[in-house]
Amino acid sequence: MVIILYTELEIIYGILTAIMFGIFGTWIYFIGYMLKSLKQSPTLQSVDKTLVTKNIKVSVILPARNEEKYIAKCLESLTSQDYANFEIIAINDSSTDGTADIMYQYARKSSSIVVVNAKPKPDGWVGKNWACYEGYLRASGDLLLFTDADTIHSPSVMSLAVGQIEQQNLDALTAIPKLLCKDVWTKITLPMLSNFLHSRFSALRVNNPKTKTGYFFGSFYIITRHAYEMIGTHKVVKHELVEDGALGARVKEGKFRMKMVRGERYIDAVWARDFKTLWHGLRRLMISIYSQDRRGATLMTIAVFFLLFEPFLLVPYALIISQQTDDILLSRILLDINLATIAIVLLANAIQSKFVVFQSPIYALASPLSGAIVSVSFISSILDAKKVGAVNWRDRKYTVNKSQHPLK
Repeated sequence: MVIILYTELEIIYGILTAIMFGIFGTWIYFIGYMLKSLKQSPTLQSVDKTLVTKNIKVSVILPARNEEKYIAKCLESLTSQDYANFEIIAINDSSTDGTADIMYQYARKSSSIVVVNAKPKPDGWVGKNWACYEGYLRASGDLLLFTDADTIHSPSVMSLAVGQIEQQNLDALTAIPKLLCKDVWTKITLPMLSNFLHSRFSALRVNNPKTKTGYFFGSFYIITRHAYEMIGTHKVVKHELVEDGALGARVKEGKFRMKMVRGERYIDAVWARDFKTLWHGLRRLMISIYSQDRRGATLMTIAVFFLLFEPFLLVPYALIISQQTDDILLSRILLDINLATIAIVLLANAIQSKFVVFQSPIYALASPLSGAIVSVSFISSILDAKKVGAVNWRDRKYTVNKSQHPLK
């Protein structure tokens, strides 16, 4: 009986140790790929502005719903562009605050601003997608620049983007913004999440024509009218909860020439504003993935739990058994790889905080809490995905129901 028990313990130690070695190796890959991406990804400023002809009209499509705290700064930055030929289509998406009033105030000061009050969204549409489509219907430019109301643009960002489109003969370009964290919850969570998503949607993958990865950052993507219409406009992603990513994927699938660049010096975007928007943003992300691929989303959620939270959850057990078991070697190996994994997670989050989120690396010390937040939000999303009103976003509730309509 003693021999059987000992063998069972060996199996448990072996499985746990193998899992930890796998997690450790994955984090090593994350760090290596992140550093490679930061070094090799092209930048928005890598263009000669003097060669920009400035004869292509740009239509900026700016949807906004209850954005009275942010819309003024966004419009101020857009009207201050050094690019001459543009219009701003500001779409009021059924706001109940002062958003529309602020839009009209700026429209009275600048003839380049056209205010559109979006009609109530039809069934099957996500609100922002419908607002973007309404903006497109009013746009007259050959280039369409989509952005968010909580984004601030430097004066040269439009010239630089048009320059890249012209000089490199692109159909679409998106820029990675500097993500602003408005609260402590986002500051501790975003670096952890970025590690997981960075390798999947990096510029190196998007810009590689051999990959299927296409992605847009909603805070800034510019696309030719021809390419936008050829992929089906926002109609083709009307039900998508993460429409910018879905639209970018459509562009890549259509074999159009697209490019992702680093634009942190030129674009500031708010990722989440408080714990509530952070929580619902994470749920929106996972439920969107689940609606397209249930098995893939489930496997991803399991992977997220093991990569982001399991090392911190296991360490108390590893410490206890290293003190109590007679099998010193196996228990010590488990403890050592567990502690090494935690160290590498903290290092990865510190790098992300410093060079991606542009904040103090000290927030990496909260990695156990951020891992728990992301894991629990993803798990709850999988469990709630089929419920009525599972997604709560921008004061609207959406129900994923593939058997009838993608969204209700």
